[in-house]
Amino acid sequence: MKAVFLVKYGEIAIKGKNRYLFENRLVDTIRNNLKELGRFTTKKEQGRIMVEPLEEGLIDEHIVIDKLSRIFGIVGIAYGLKEEEISMEAVKRLAYAQMKKECSDKAVTFKVETRRADKRFPLDSREINAQIGEYLLDEFEGQIKVDVHHPEVRIMVELRNSTYVYATTYKGSGGMPYGSNGRATLLLSGGIDSPVAGWMVAKRGVEIDAIYFHSPPYTSERAKDKVVDLAKKVAAYTGSMKVHVIPFTEIQMTIYEKCPHIQLTLIMRRIMMRIAEKVAKMNGSMALITGESIGQVASQTMQSLVVTDSATTMPVFRPLIGFDKEEIVQISKKIDTYETSILPYEDCCTVFVPKHPEIKPRLDIIERSEEILADTLEQMIENAIGQMEIIQII
Repeated sequence: MKAVFLVKYGEIAIKGKNRYLFENRLVDTIRNNLKELGRFTTKKEQGRIMVEPLEEGLIDEHIVIDKLSRIFGIVGIAYGLKEEEISMEAVKRLAYAQMKKECSDKAVTFKVETRRADKRFPLDSREINAQIGEYLLDEFEGQIKVDVHHPEVRIMVELRNSTYVYATTYKGSGGMPYGSNGRATLLLSGGIDSPVAGWMVAKRGVEIDAIYFHSPPYTSERAKDKVVDLAKKVAAYTGSMKVHVIPFTEIQMTIYEKCPHIQLTLIMRRIMMRIAEKVAKMNGSMALITGESIGQVASQTMQSLVVTDSATTMPVFRPLIGFDKEEIVQISKKIDTYETSILPYEDCCTVFVPKHPEIKPRLDIIERSEEILADTLEQMIENAIGQMEIIQII
């Protein structure tokens, strides 16, 4: 009788002939993420991934479950018991041990559910349910009773290459295995939205790096530390991330001095997109990610977004485009970025914000204003990228 974690996945199961590629990616991610917790064997088995601790008694199952629940591609994790033998006697032994753990010294209602991946087993699922239910009622006489509609405990039996029994399934993050769908670069600010946007795209299997625009002395070191902390929160799901810190003060001051103030935010955003594209291409990224949502602020009107997008040839992913603020806040709380995001350290997007920003810009007018910067802009961009700091988040 051994402890085991049964990892369940969702979308991967419908991937047809490419399914094994996604399964292998998920297995590799699980192995990498659990290294720091101890020694495990991780293997595929008939629509499940089985994770077995090699040092029983030294592993805290709650820490393992928390780690697994953050891995994209996993929809559920069950912690249960396993025997190599496939027989009713093995099922009874495991079911007894699991029920003893679940009911302890209290009275509970229960139900037995069986899944037979091994169809050679002589009894069908209903017969197994009935026999195990009757056996448990006899063993725990007076303490448990059957409730097939709303049981407090579900004894789950799975007959595969071995016998597995568990009682509780914990929810996973879902999505696709991280790194299975290319790479993109996240424009990460210190706000609520961008970490959520990065998490949502990463959930679809996209490997992400981040870029942060830092404007000292107008933005403090604490502002940069805040962004690094947000990257760490996202990296709890992705495993790792690089944050590219771009010094932006010179460019921002030049825009402020030479361009119409009503256009400051838009021109700044366009130059950020140009820099982000260059950094993204250096890292093999195929797209940019932002936390923009239609109409949330002046730079996120439809007209403003069109003008911003014209500064780059890369696709721009905006997973929050149709979300309202409360929906975004709820996700940020779920992924534990909210409390960090609301710390009162300004980012460069909030420095020199015009009192009356342009909300319906025309591209030709914005481009004409940018011509004022033509003599120095490319050199300033190259200087900023040349002074870039790269922070590795593990």
